[in-house]
Amino acid sequence: MEPKIDVLLYGVGAIGSFYAFILNRSPSVRLTLVARSNYEAVKANGITLDSEIHGKHTFRPYNVVSNPVDAAGHYHYVVCVNKAINQDAVAKSLAPVVDDTTAIVLIQNGVGNEDPFRAQFPKCSILSCVTWVGATQTSPGIVTHIKSENTEIGLFPNPSLPRVLELGRLDSFTYLLKAGNTKFVVEENIQIRRWEKVVWNVAWNAITALTMIDTKTWLHSSPDAIPLTKKLMHEVIEVARKSGVPMRDELVDELFTKIMALPGVYTSMQKDVAAKNPLEIEVILGVPVKKARELGVDIPVLEVIHTLVAAVDYGLREGKMFK
Repeated sequence: MEPKIDVLLYGVGAIGSFYAFILNRSPSVRLTLVARSNYEAVKANGITLDSEIHGKHTFRPYNVVSNPVDAAGHYHYVVCVNKAINQDAVAKSLAPVVDDTTAIVLIQNGVGNEDPFRAQFPKCSILSCVTWVGATQTSPGIVTHIKSENTEIGLFPNPSLPRVLELGRLDSFTYLLKAGNTKFVVEENIQIRRWEKVVWNVAWNAITALTMIDTKTWLHSSPDAIPLTKKLMHEVIEVARKSGVPMRDELVDELFTKIMALPGVYTSMQKDVAAKNPLEIEVILGVPVKKARELGVDIPVLEVIHTLVAAVDYGLREGKMFK
């Protein structure tokens, strides 16, 4: 009998549910989910994924809990697919399910995501991922998935561990993705991909969250919309470069070509504003702003956007938004 690989997945929203489906397809995986707001529905009924690529499936993982402490035990992989909010608190909450042999997999937006986990678990491997999956949770435990599907994955190297050990853990996890029949690319420097997606998210997530209009409407709203957006993107690219992450000059034009080919996009941050949920500010906007200030990079547009989005988030948390 093939030995089981114990995987704990933290965060069962739309994207988390998609990866739960992928991992659950591998016969070698024994999957435990930590569900929060949708715990009762997922515990009772499992997860239903209606995918344009994979078809419609309802599945039940090995175990569903509402708190990591209820799943205490040994896990080969702990996969975080939660929104990257209060990362320090999340890392501490996972202590009951992490030991020195556990590899932590971060499938989240943003940059700097790995730092709280490295501080909390200095002897663990960290696999860092950028996801391009289009999924929406239409009701608790019910998820629709469109054709967008790709995972970029690489090591956040741990200097205290042998590289061959870390590469083995990376290979083993990508084997599970392959068994789940999903697209993925292994990146030698995953931070390039992380910063590239932050350039995308800083522009579209932040601007749509502030304006509450779709991307196409924004770009046609005034003669200043496109130049301002491009300046914002270039500022983030310069922060990445000064932080030691090589970024391509062509990226801004490529991202504009991509967004112009799409119908108007309503972003996840914009949907969080509409739902009055906390926003992923720190890893998308806050870290680039902090690094820019440390490195002396001029970011006039980014500073304004960050300050305004922080005000919206504060209003949401304090219940002060216009009704």
